[in-house]
Amino acid sequence: MGSPRTLTKKQIMDLISKTKDLSDLDLRGIDLSGVCFDGVDLSRAKLAECNLARATFRNANLSHTSLWHADCKDACFDEAKLEETDLDFCYLEGATFRDARIKKTIFPFNRISLAQIETCVKTGRKLSMDRNRLD
Repeated sequence: MGSPRTLTKKQIMDLISKTKDLSDLDLRGIDLSGVCFDGVDLSRAKLAECNLARATFRNANLSHTSLWHADCKDACFDEAKLEETDLDFCYLEGATFRDARIKKTIFPFNRISLAQIETCVKTGRKLSMDRNRLD
């Protein structure tokens, strides 16, 4: 299959439909906007600097995954496992986290408060980032 870095969006979607297992893959910098990752194992995957706008991760396993500096605008992380996930410098405007497991998750706390995240996890409300603070 070659280097994981050479995978296209279509190849990744084909992998999802066949295996539901993308653990340990290096997908950095790929445009994966709108892709449905529901129920997919993405543990330890590298999704840094990806375009994940409008992607869905319902019941996905994102534990130990790096989404550093990814665009996650309007993404759905409802009921996802985000334990020790790196979301630092992510753009999370409009993202949802209803009933997500966020133990030891790294959030961009300079633009989102822990209280705001906890409220979003409990209520399913969309996240709103602080525009006045800089990354």
